[in-house]
Amino acid sequence: MFNCPVDQVLFVSARQTQIACSLMSILYGKRMMEKNVFVEGLKEGDRFDDLFLIKNVKQGETRAGKPYLVLTVMDKSGEVSGPVWDNVAALQKICVAGEVVQLAGLVQSYRDTLQLRIEGVSPISQQEIDLVHFYPVSPKNIEQMAGELQQLVQGVSNPFLKKLLTYFFKKSDCWLPFQEAPAAKGIHHAYIGGLLEHSLSVAKVADFLADHYAGVDRSLLMAGALLHDIGKLQELKMESGVVEYTVCGRLKGHLVIGSEMVAEAAGKIRDFPEELLEQLQHLILSHHGRQEFGSPTVPMTVEAFMLSFLDDLDAKMNITEQLRRKMGNMAMSWTDYQRSLERYLYLGGFAENTEKQSKEVESEKTPPINSRQPSLF
Repeated sequence: MFNCPVDQVLFVSARQTQIACSLMSILYGKRMMEKNVFVEGLKEGDRFDDLFLIKNVKQGETRAGKPYLVLTVMDKSGEVSGPVWDNVAALQKICVAGEVVQLAGLVQSYRDTLQLRIEGVSPISQQEIDLVHFYPVSPKNIEQMAGELQQLVQGVSNPFLKKLLTYFFKKSDCWLPFQEAPAAKGIHHAYIGGLLEHSLSVAKVADFLADHYAGVDRSLLMAGALLHDIGKLQELKMESGVVEYTVCGRLKGHLVIGSEMVAEAAGKIRDFPEELLEQLQHLILSHHGRQEFGSPTVPMTVEAFMLSFLDDLDAKMNITEQLRRKMGNMAMSWTDYQRSLERYLYLGGFAENTEKQSKEVESEKTPPINSRQPSLF
């Protein structure tokens, strides 16, 4: 029987097995080591002494030939870099990408960018660390979203599609990784629980529109909405705090992988209609909307047409949500130029400097906006 191999999905090593276990605390509230200082809260002049995940380590030499390290560290709120000047030979054994360490030092500003002056690095027992502090996590409750998805599955009337969805979201080894996986390497829903959040959101809107528009096969649309990104379980992996592509992911892409996964699972269901499978595969293969955006084919059914727009809409709305959270209470109404959207974005709110910002935006050389929509995938 088809199973999503966990070692090829999100957690690809013994080290990542610990991450998988730690991420269970999101779902079941397991208590581990505390972390109090986060990157997003760091300000120039702050002293820090807390846990950080090492994302990257670079080695270098000064003009005098003295070795040094530059650490890029992260937590769920962001990342920051800083040099290590002293005891480099000894600290090289401690400073390993993917490890959590205790860092102490001072927050400084260098060329208008915050950086850390790292004064101390101490090893930490990795088994005592709650890694949910170090990876971006969906702002929504994962357990609640999982329950909502199960309710949608139960509402699917087509018996074959219901069996297929029940397989993926209950009986197979895919269900737990699906709840934890990011929906993308970057741009939208690129955090733990992102795949579940995105798929559920697309499905909930699809559920509404299936009643709003005539002639829509609701069961088919719902199955496509819930399974359209299932291939990302094998397309993406997490290494050293960074979401990367697997070899299979780069060679095939999640649309082809997902279509293959669905075909294999459907083959285990007795008398699964061939035409129904072909239509569901078409939804998966065409949901990026255009061939230049990675779809082998364009949407050619009502359900595929709707799914491609809903997928794009949900991705764009997630981008705006992230921008709102990032800007917070800043007295700004306009974002920086967003390359993924090919435009500046006005997020509302009236601030004293709105007029000034508008003039600054207009005075900047705006990159050309293509007539076609940008791909977010």
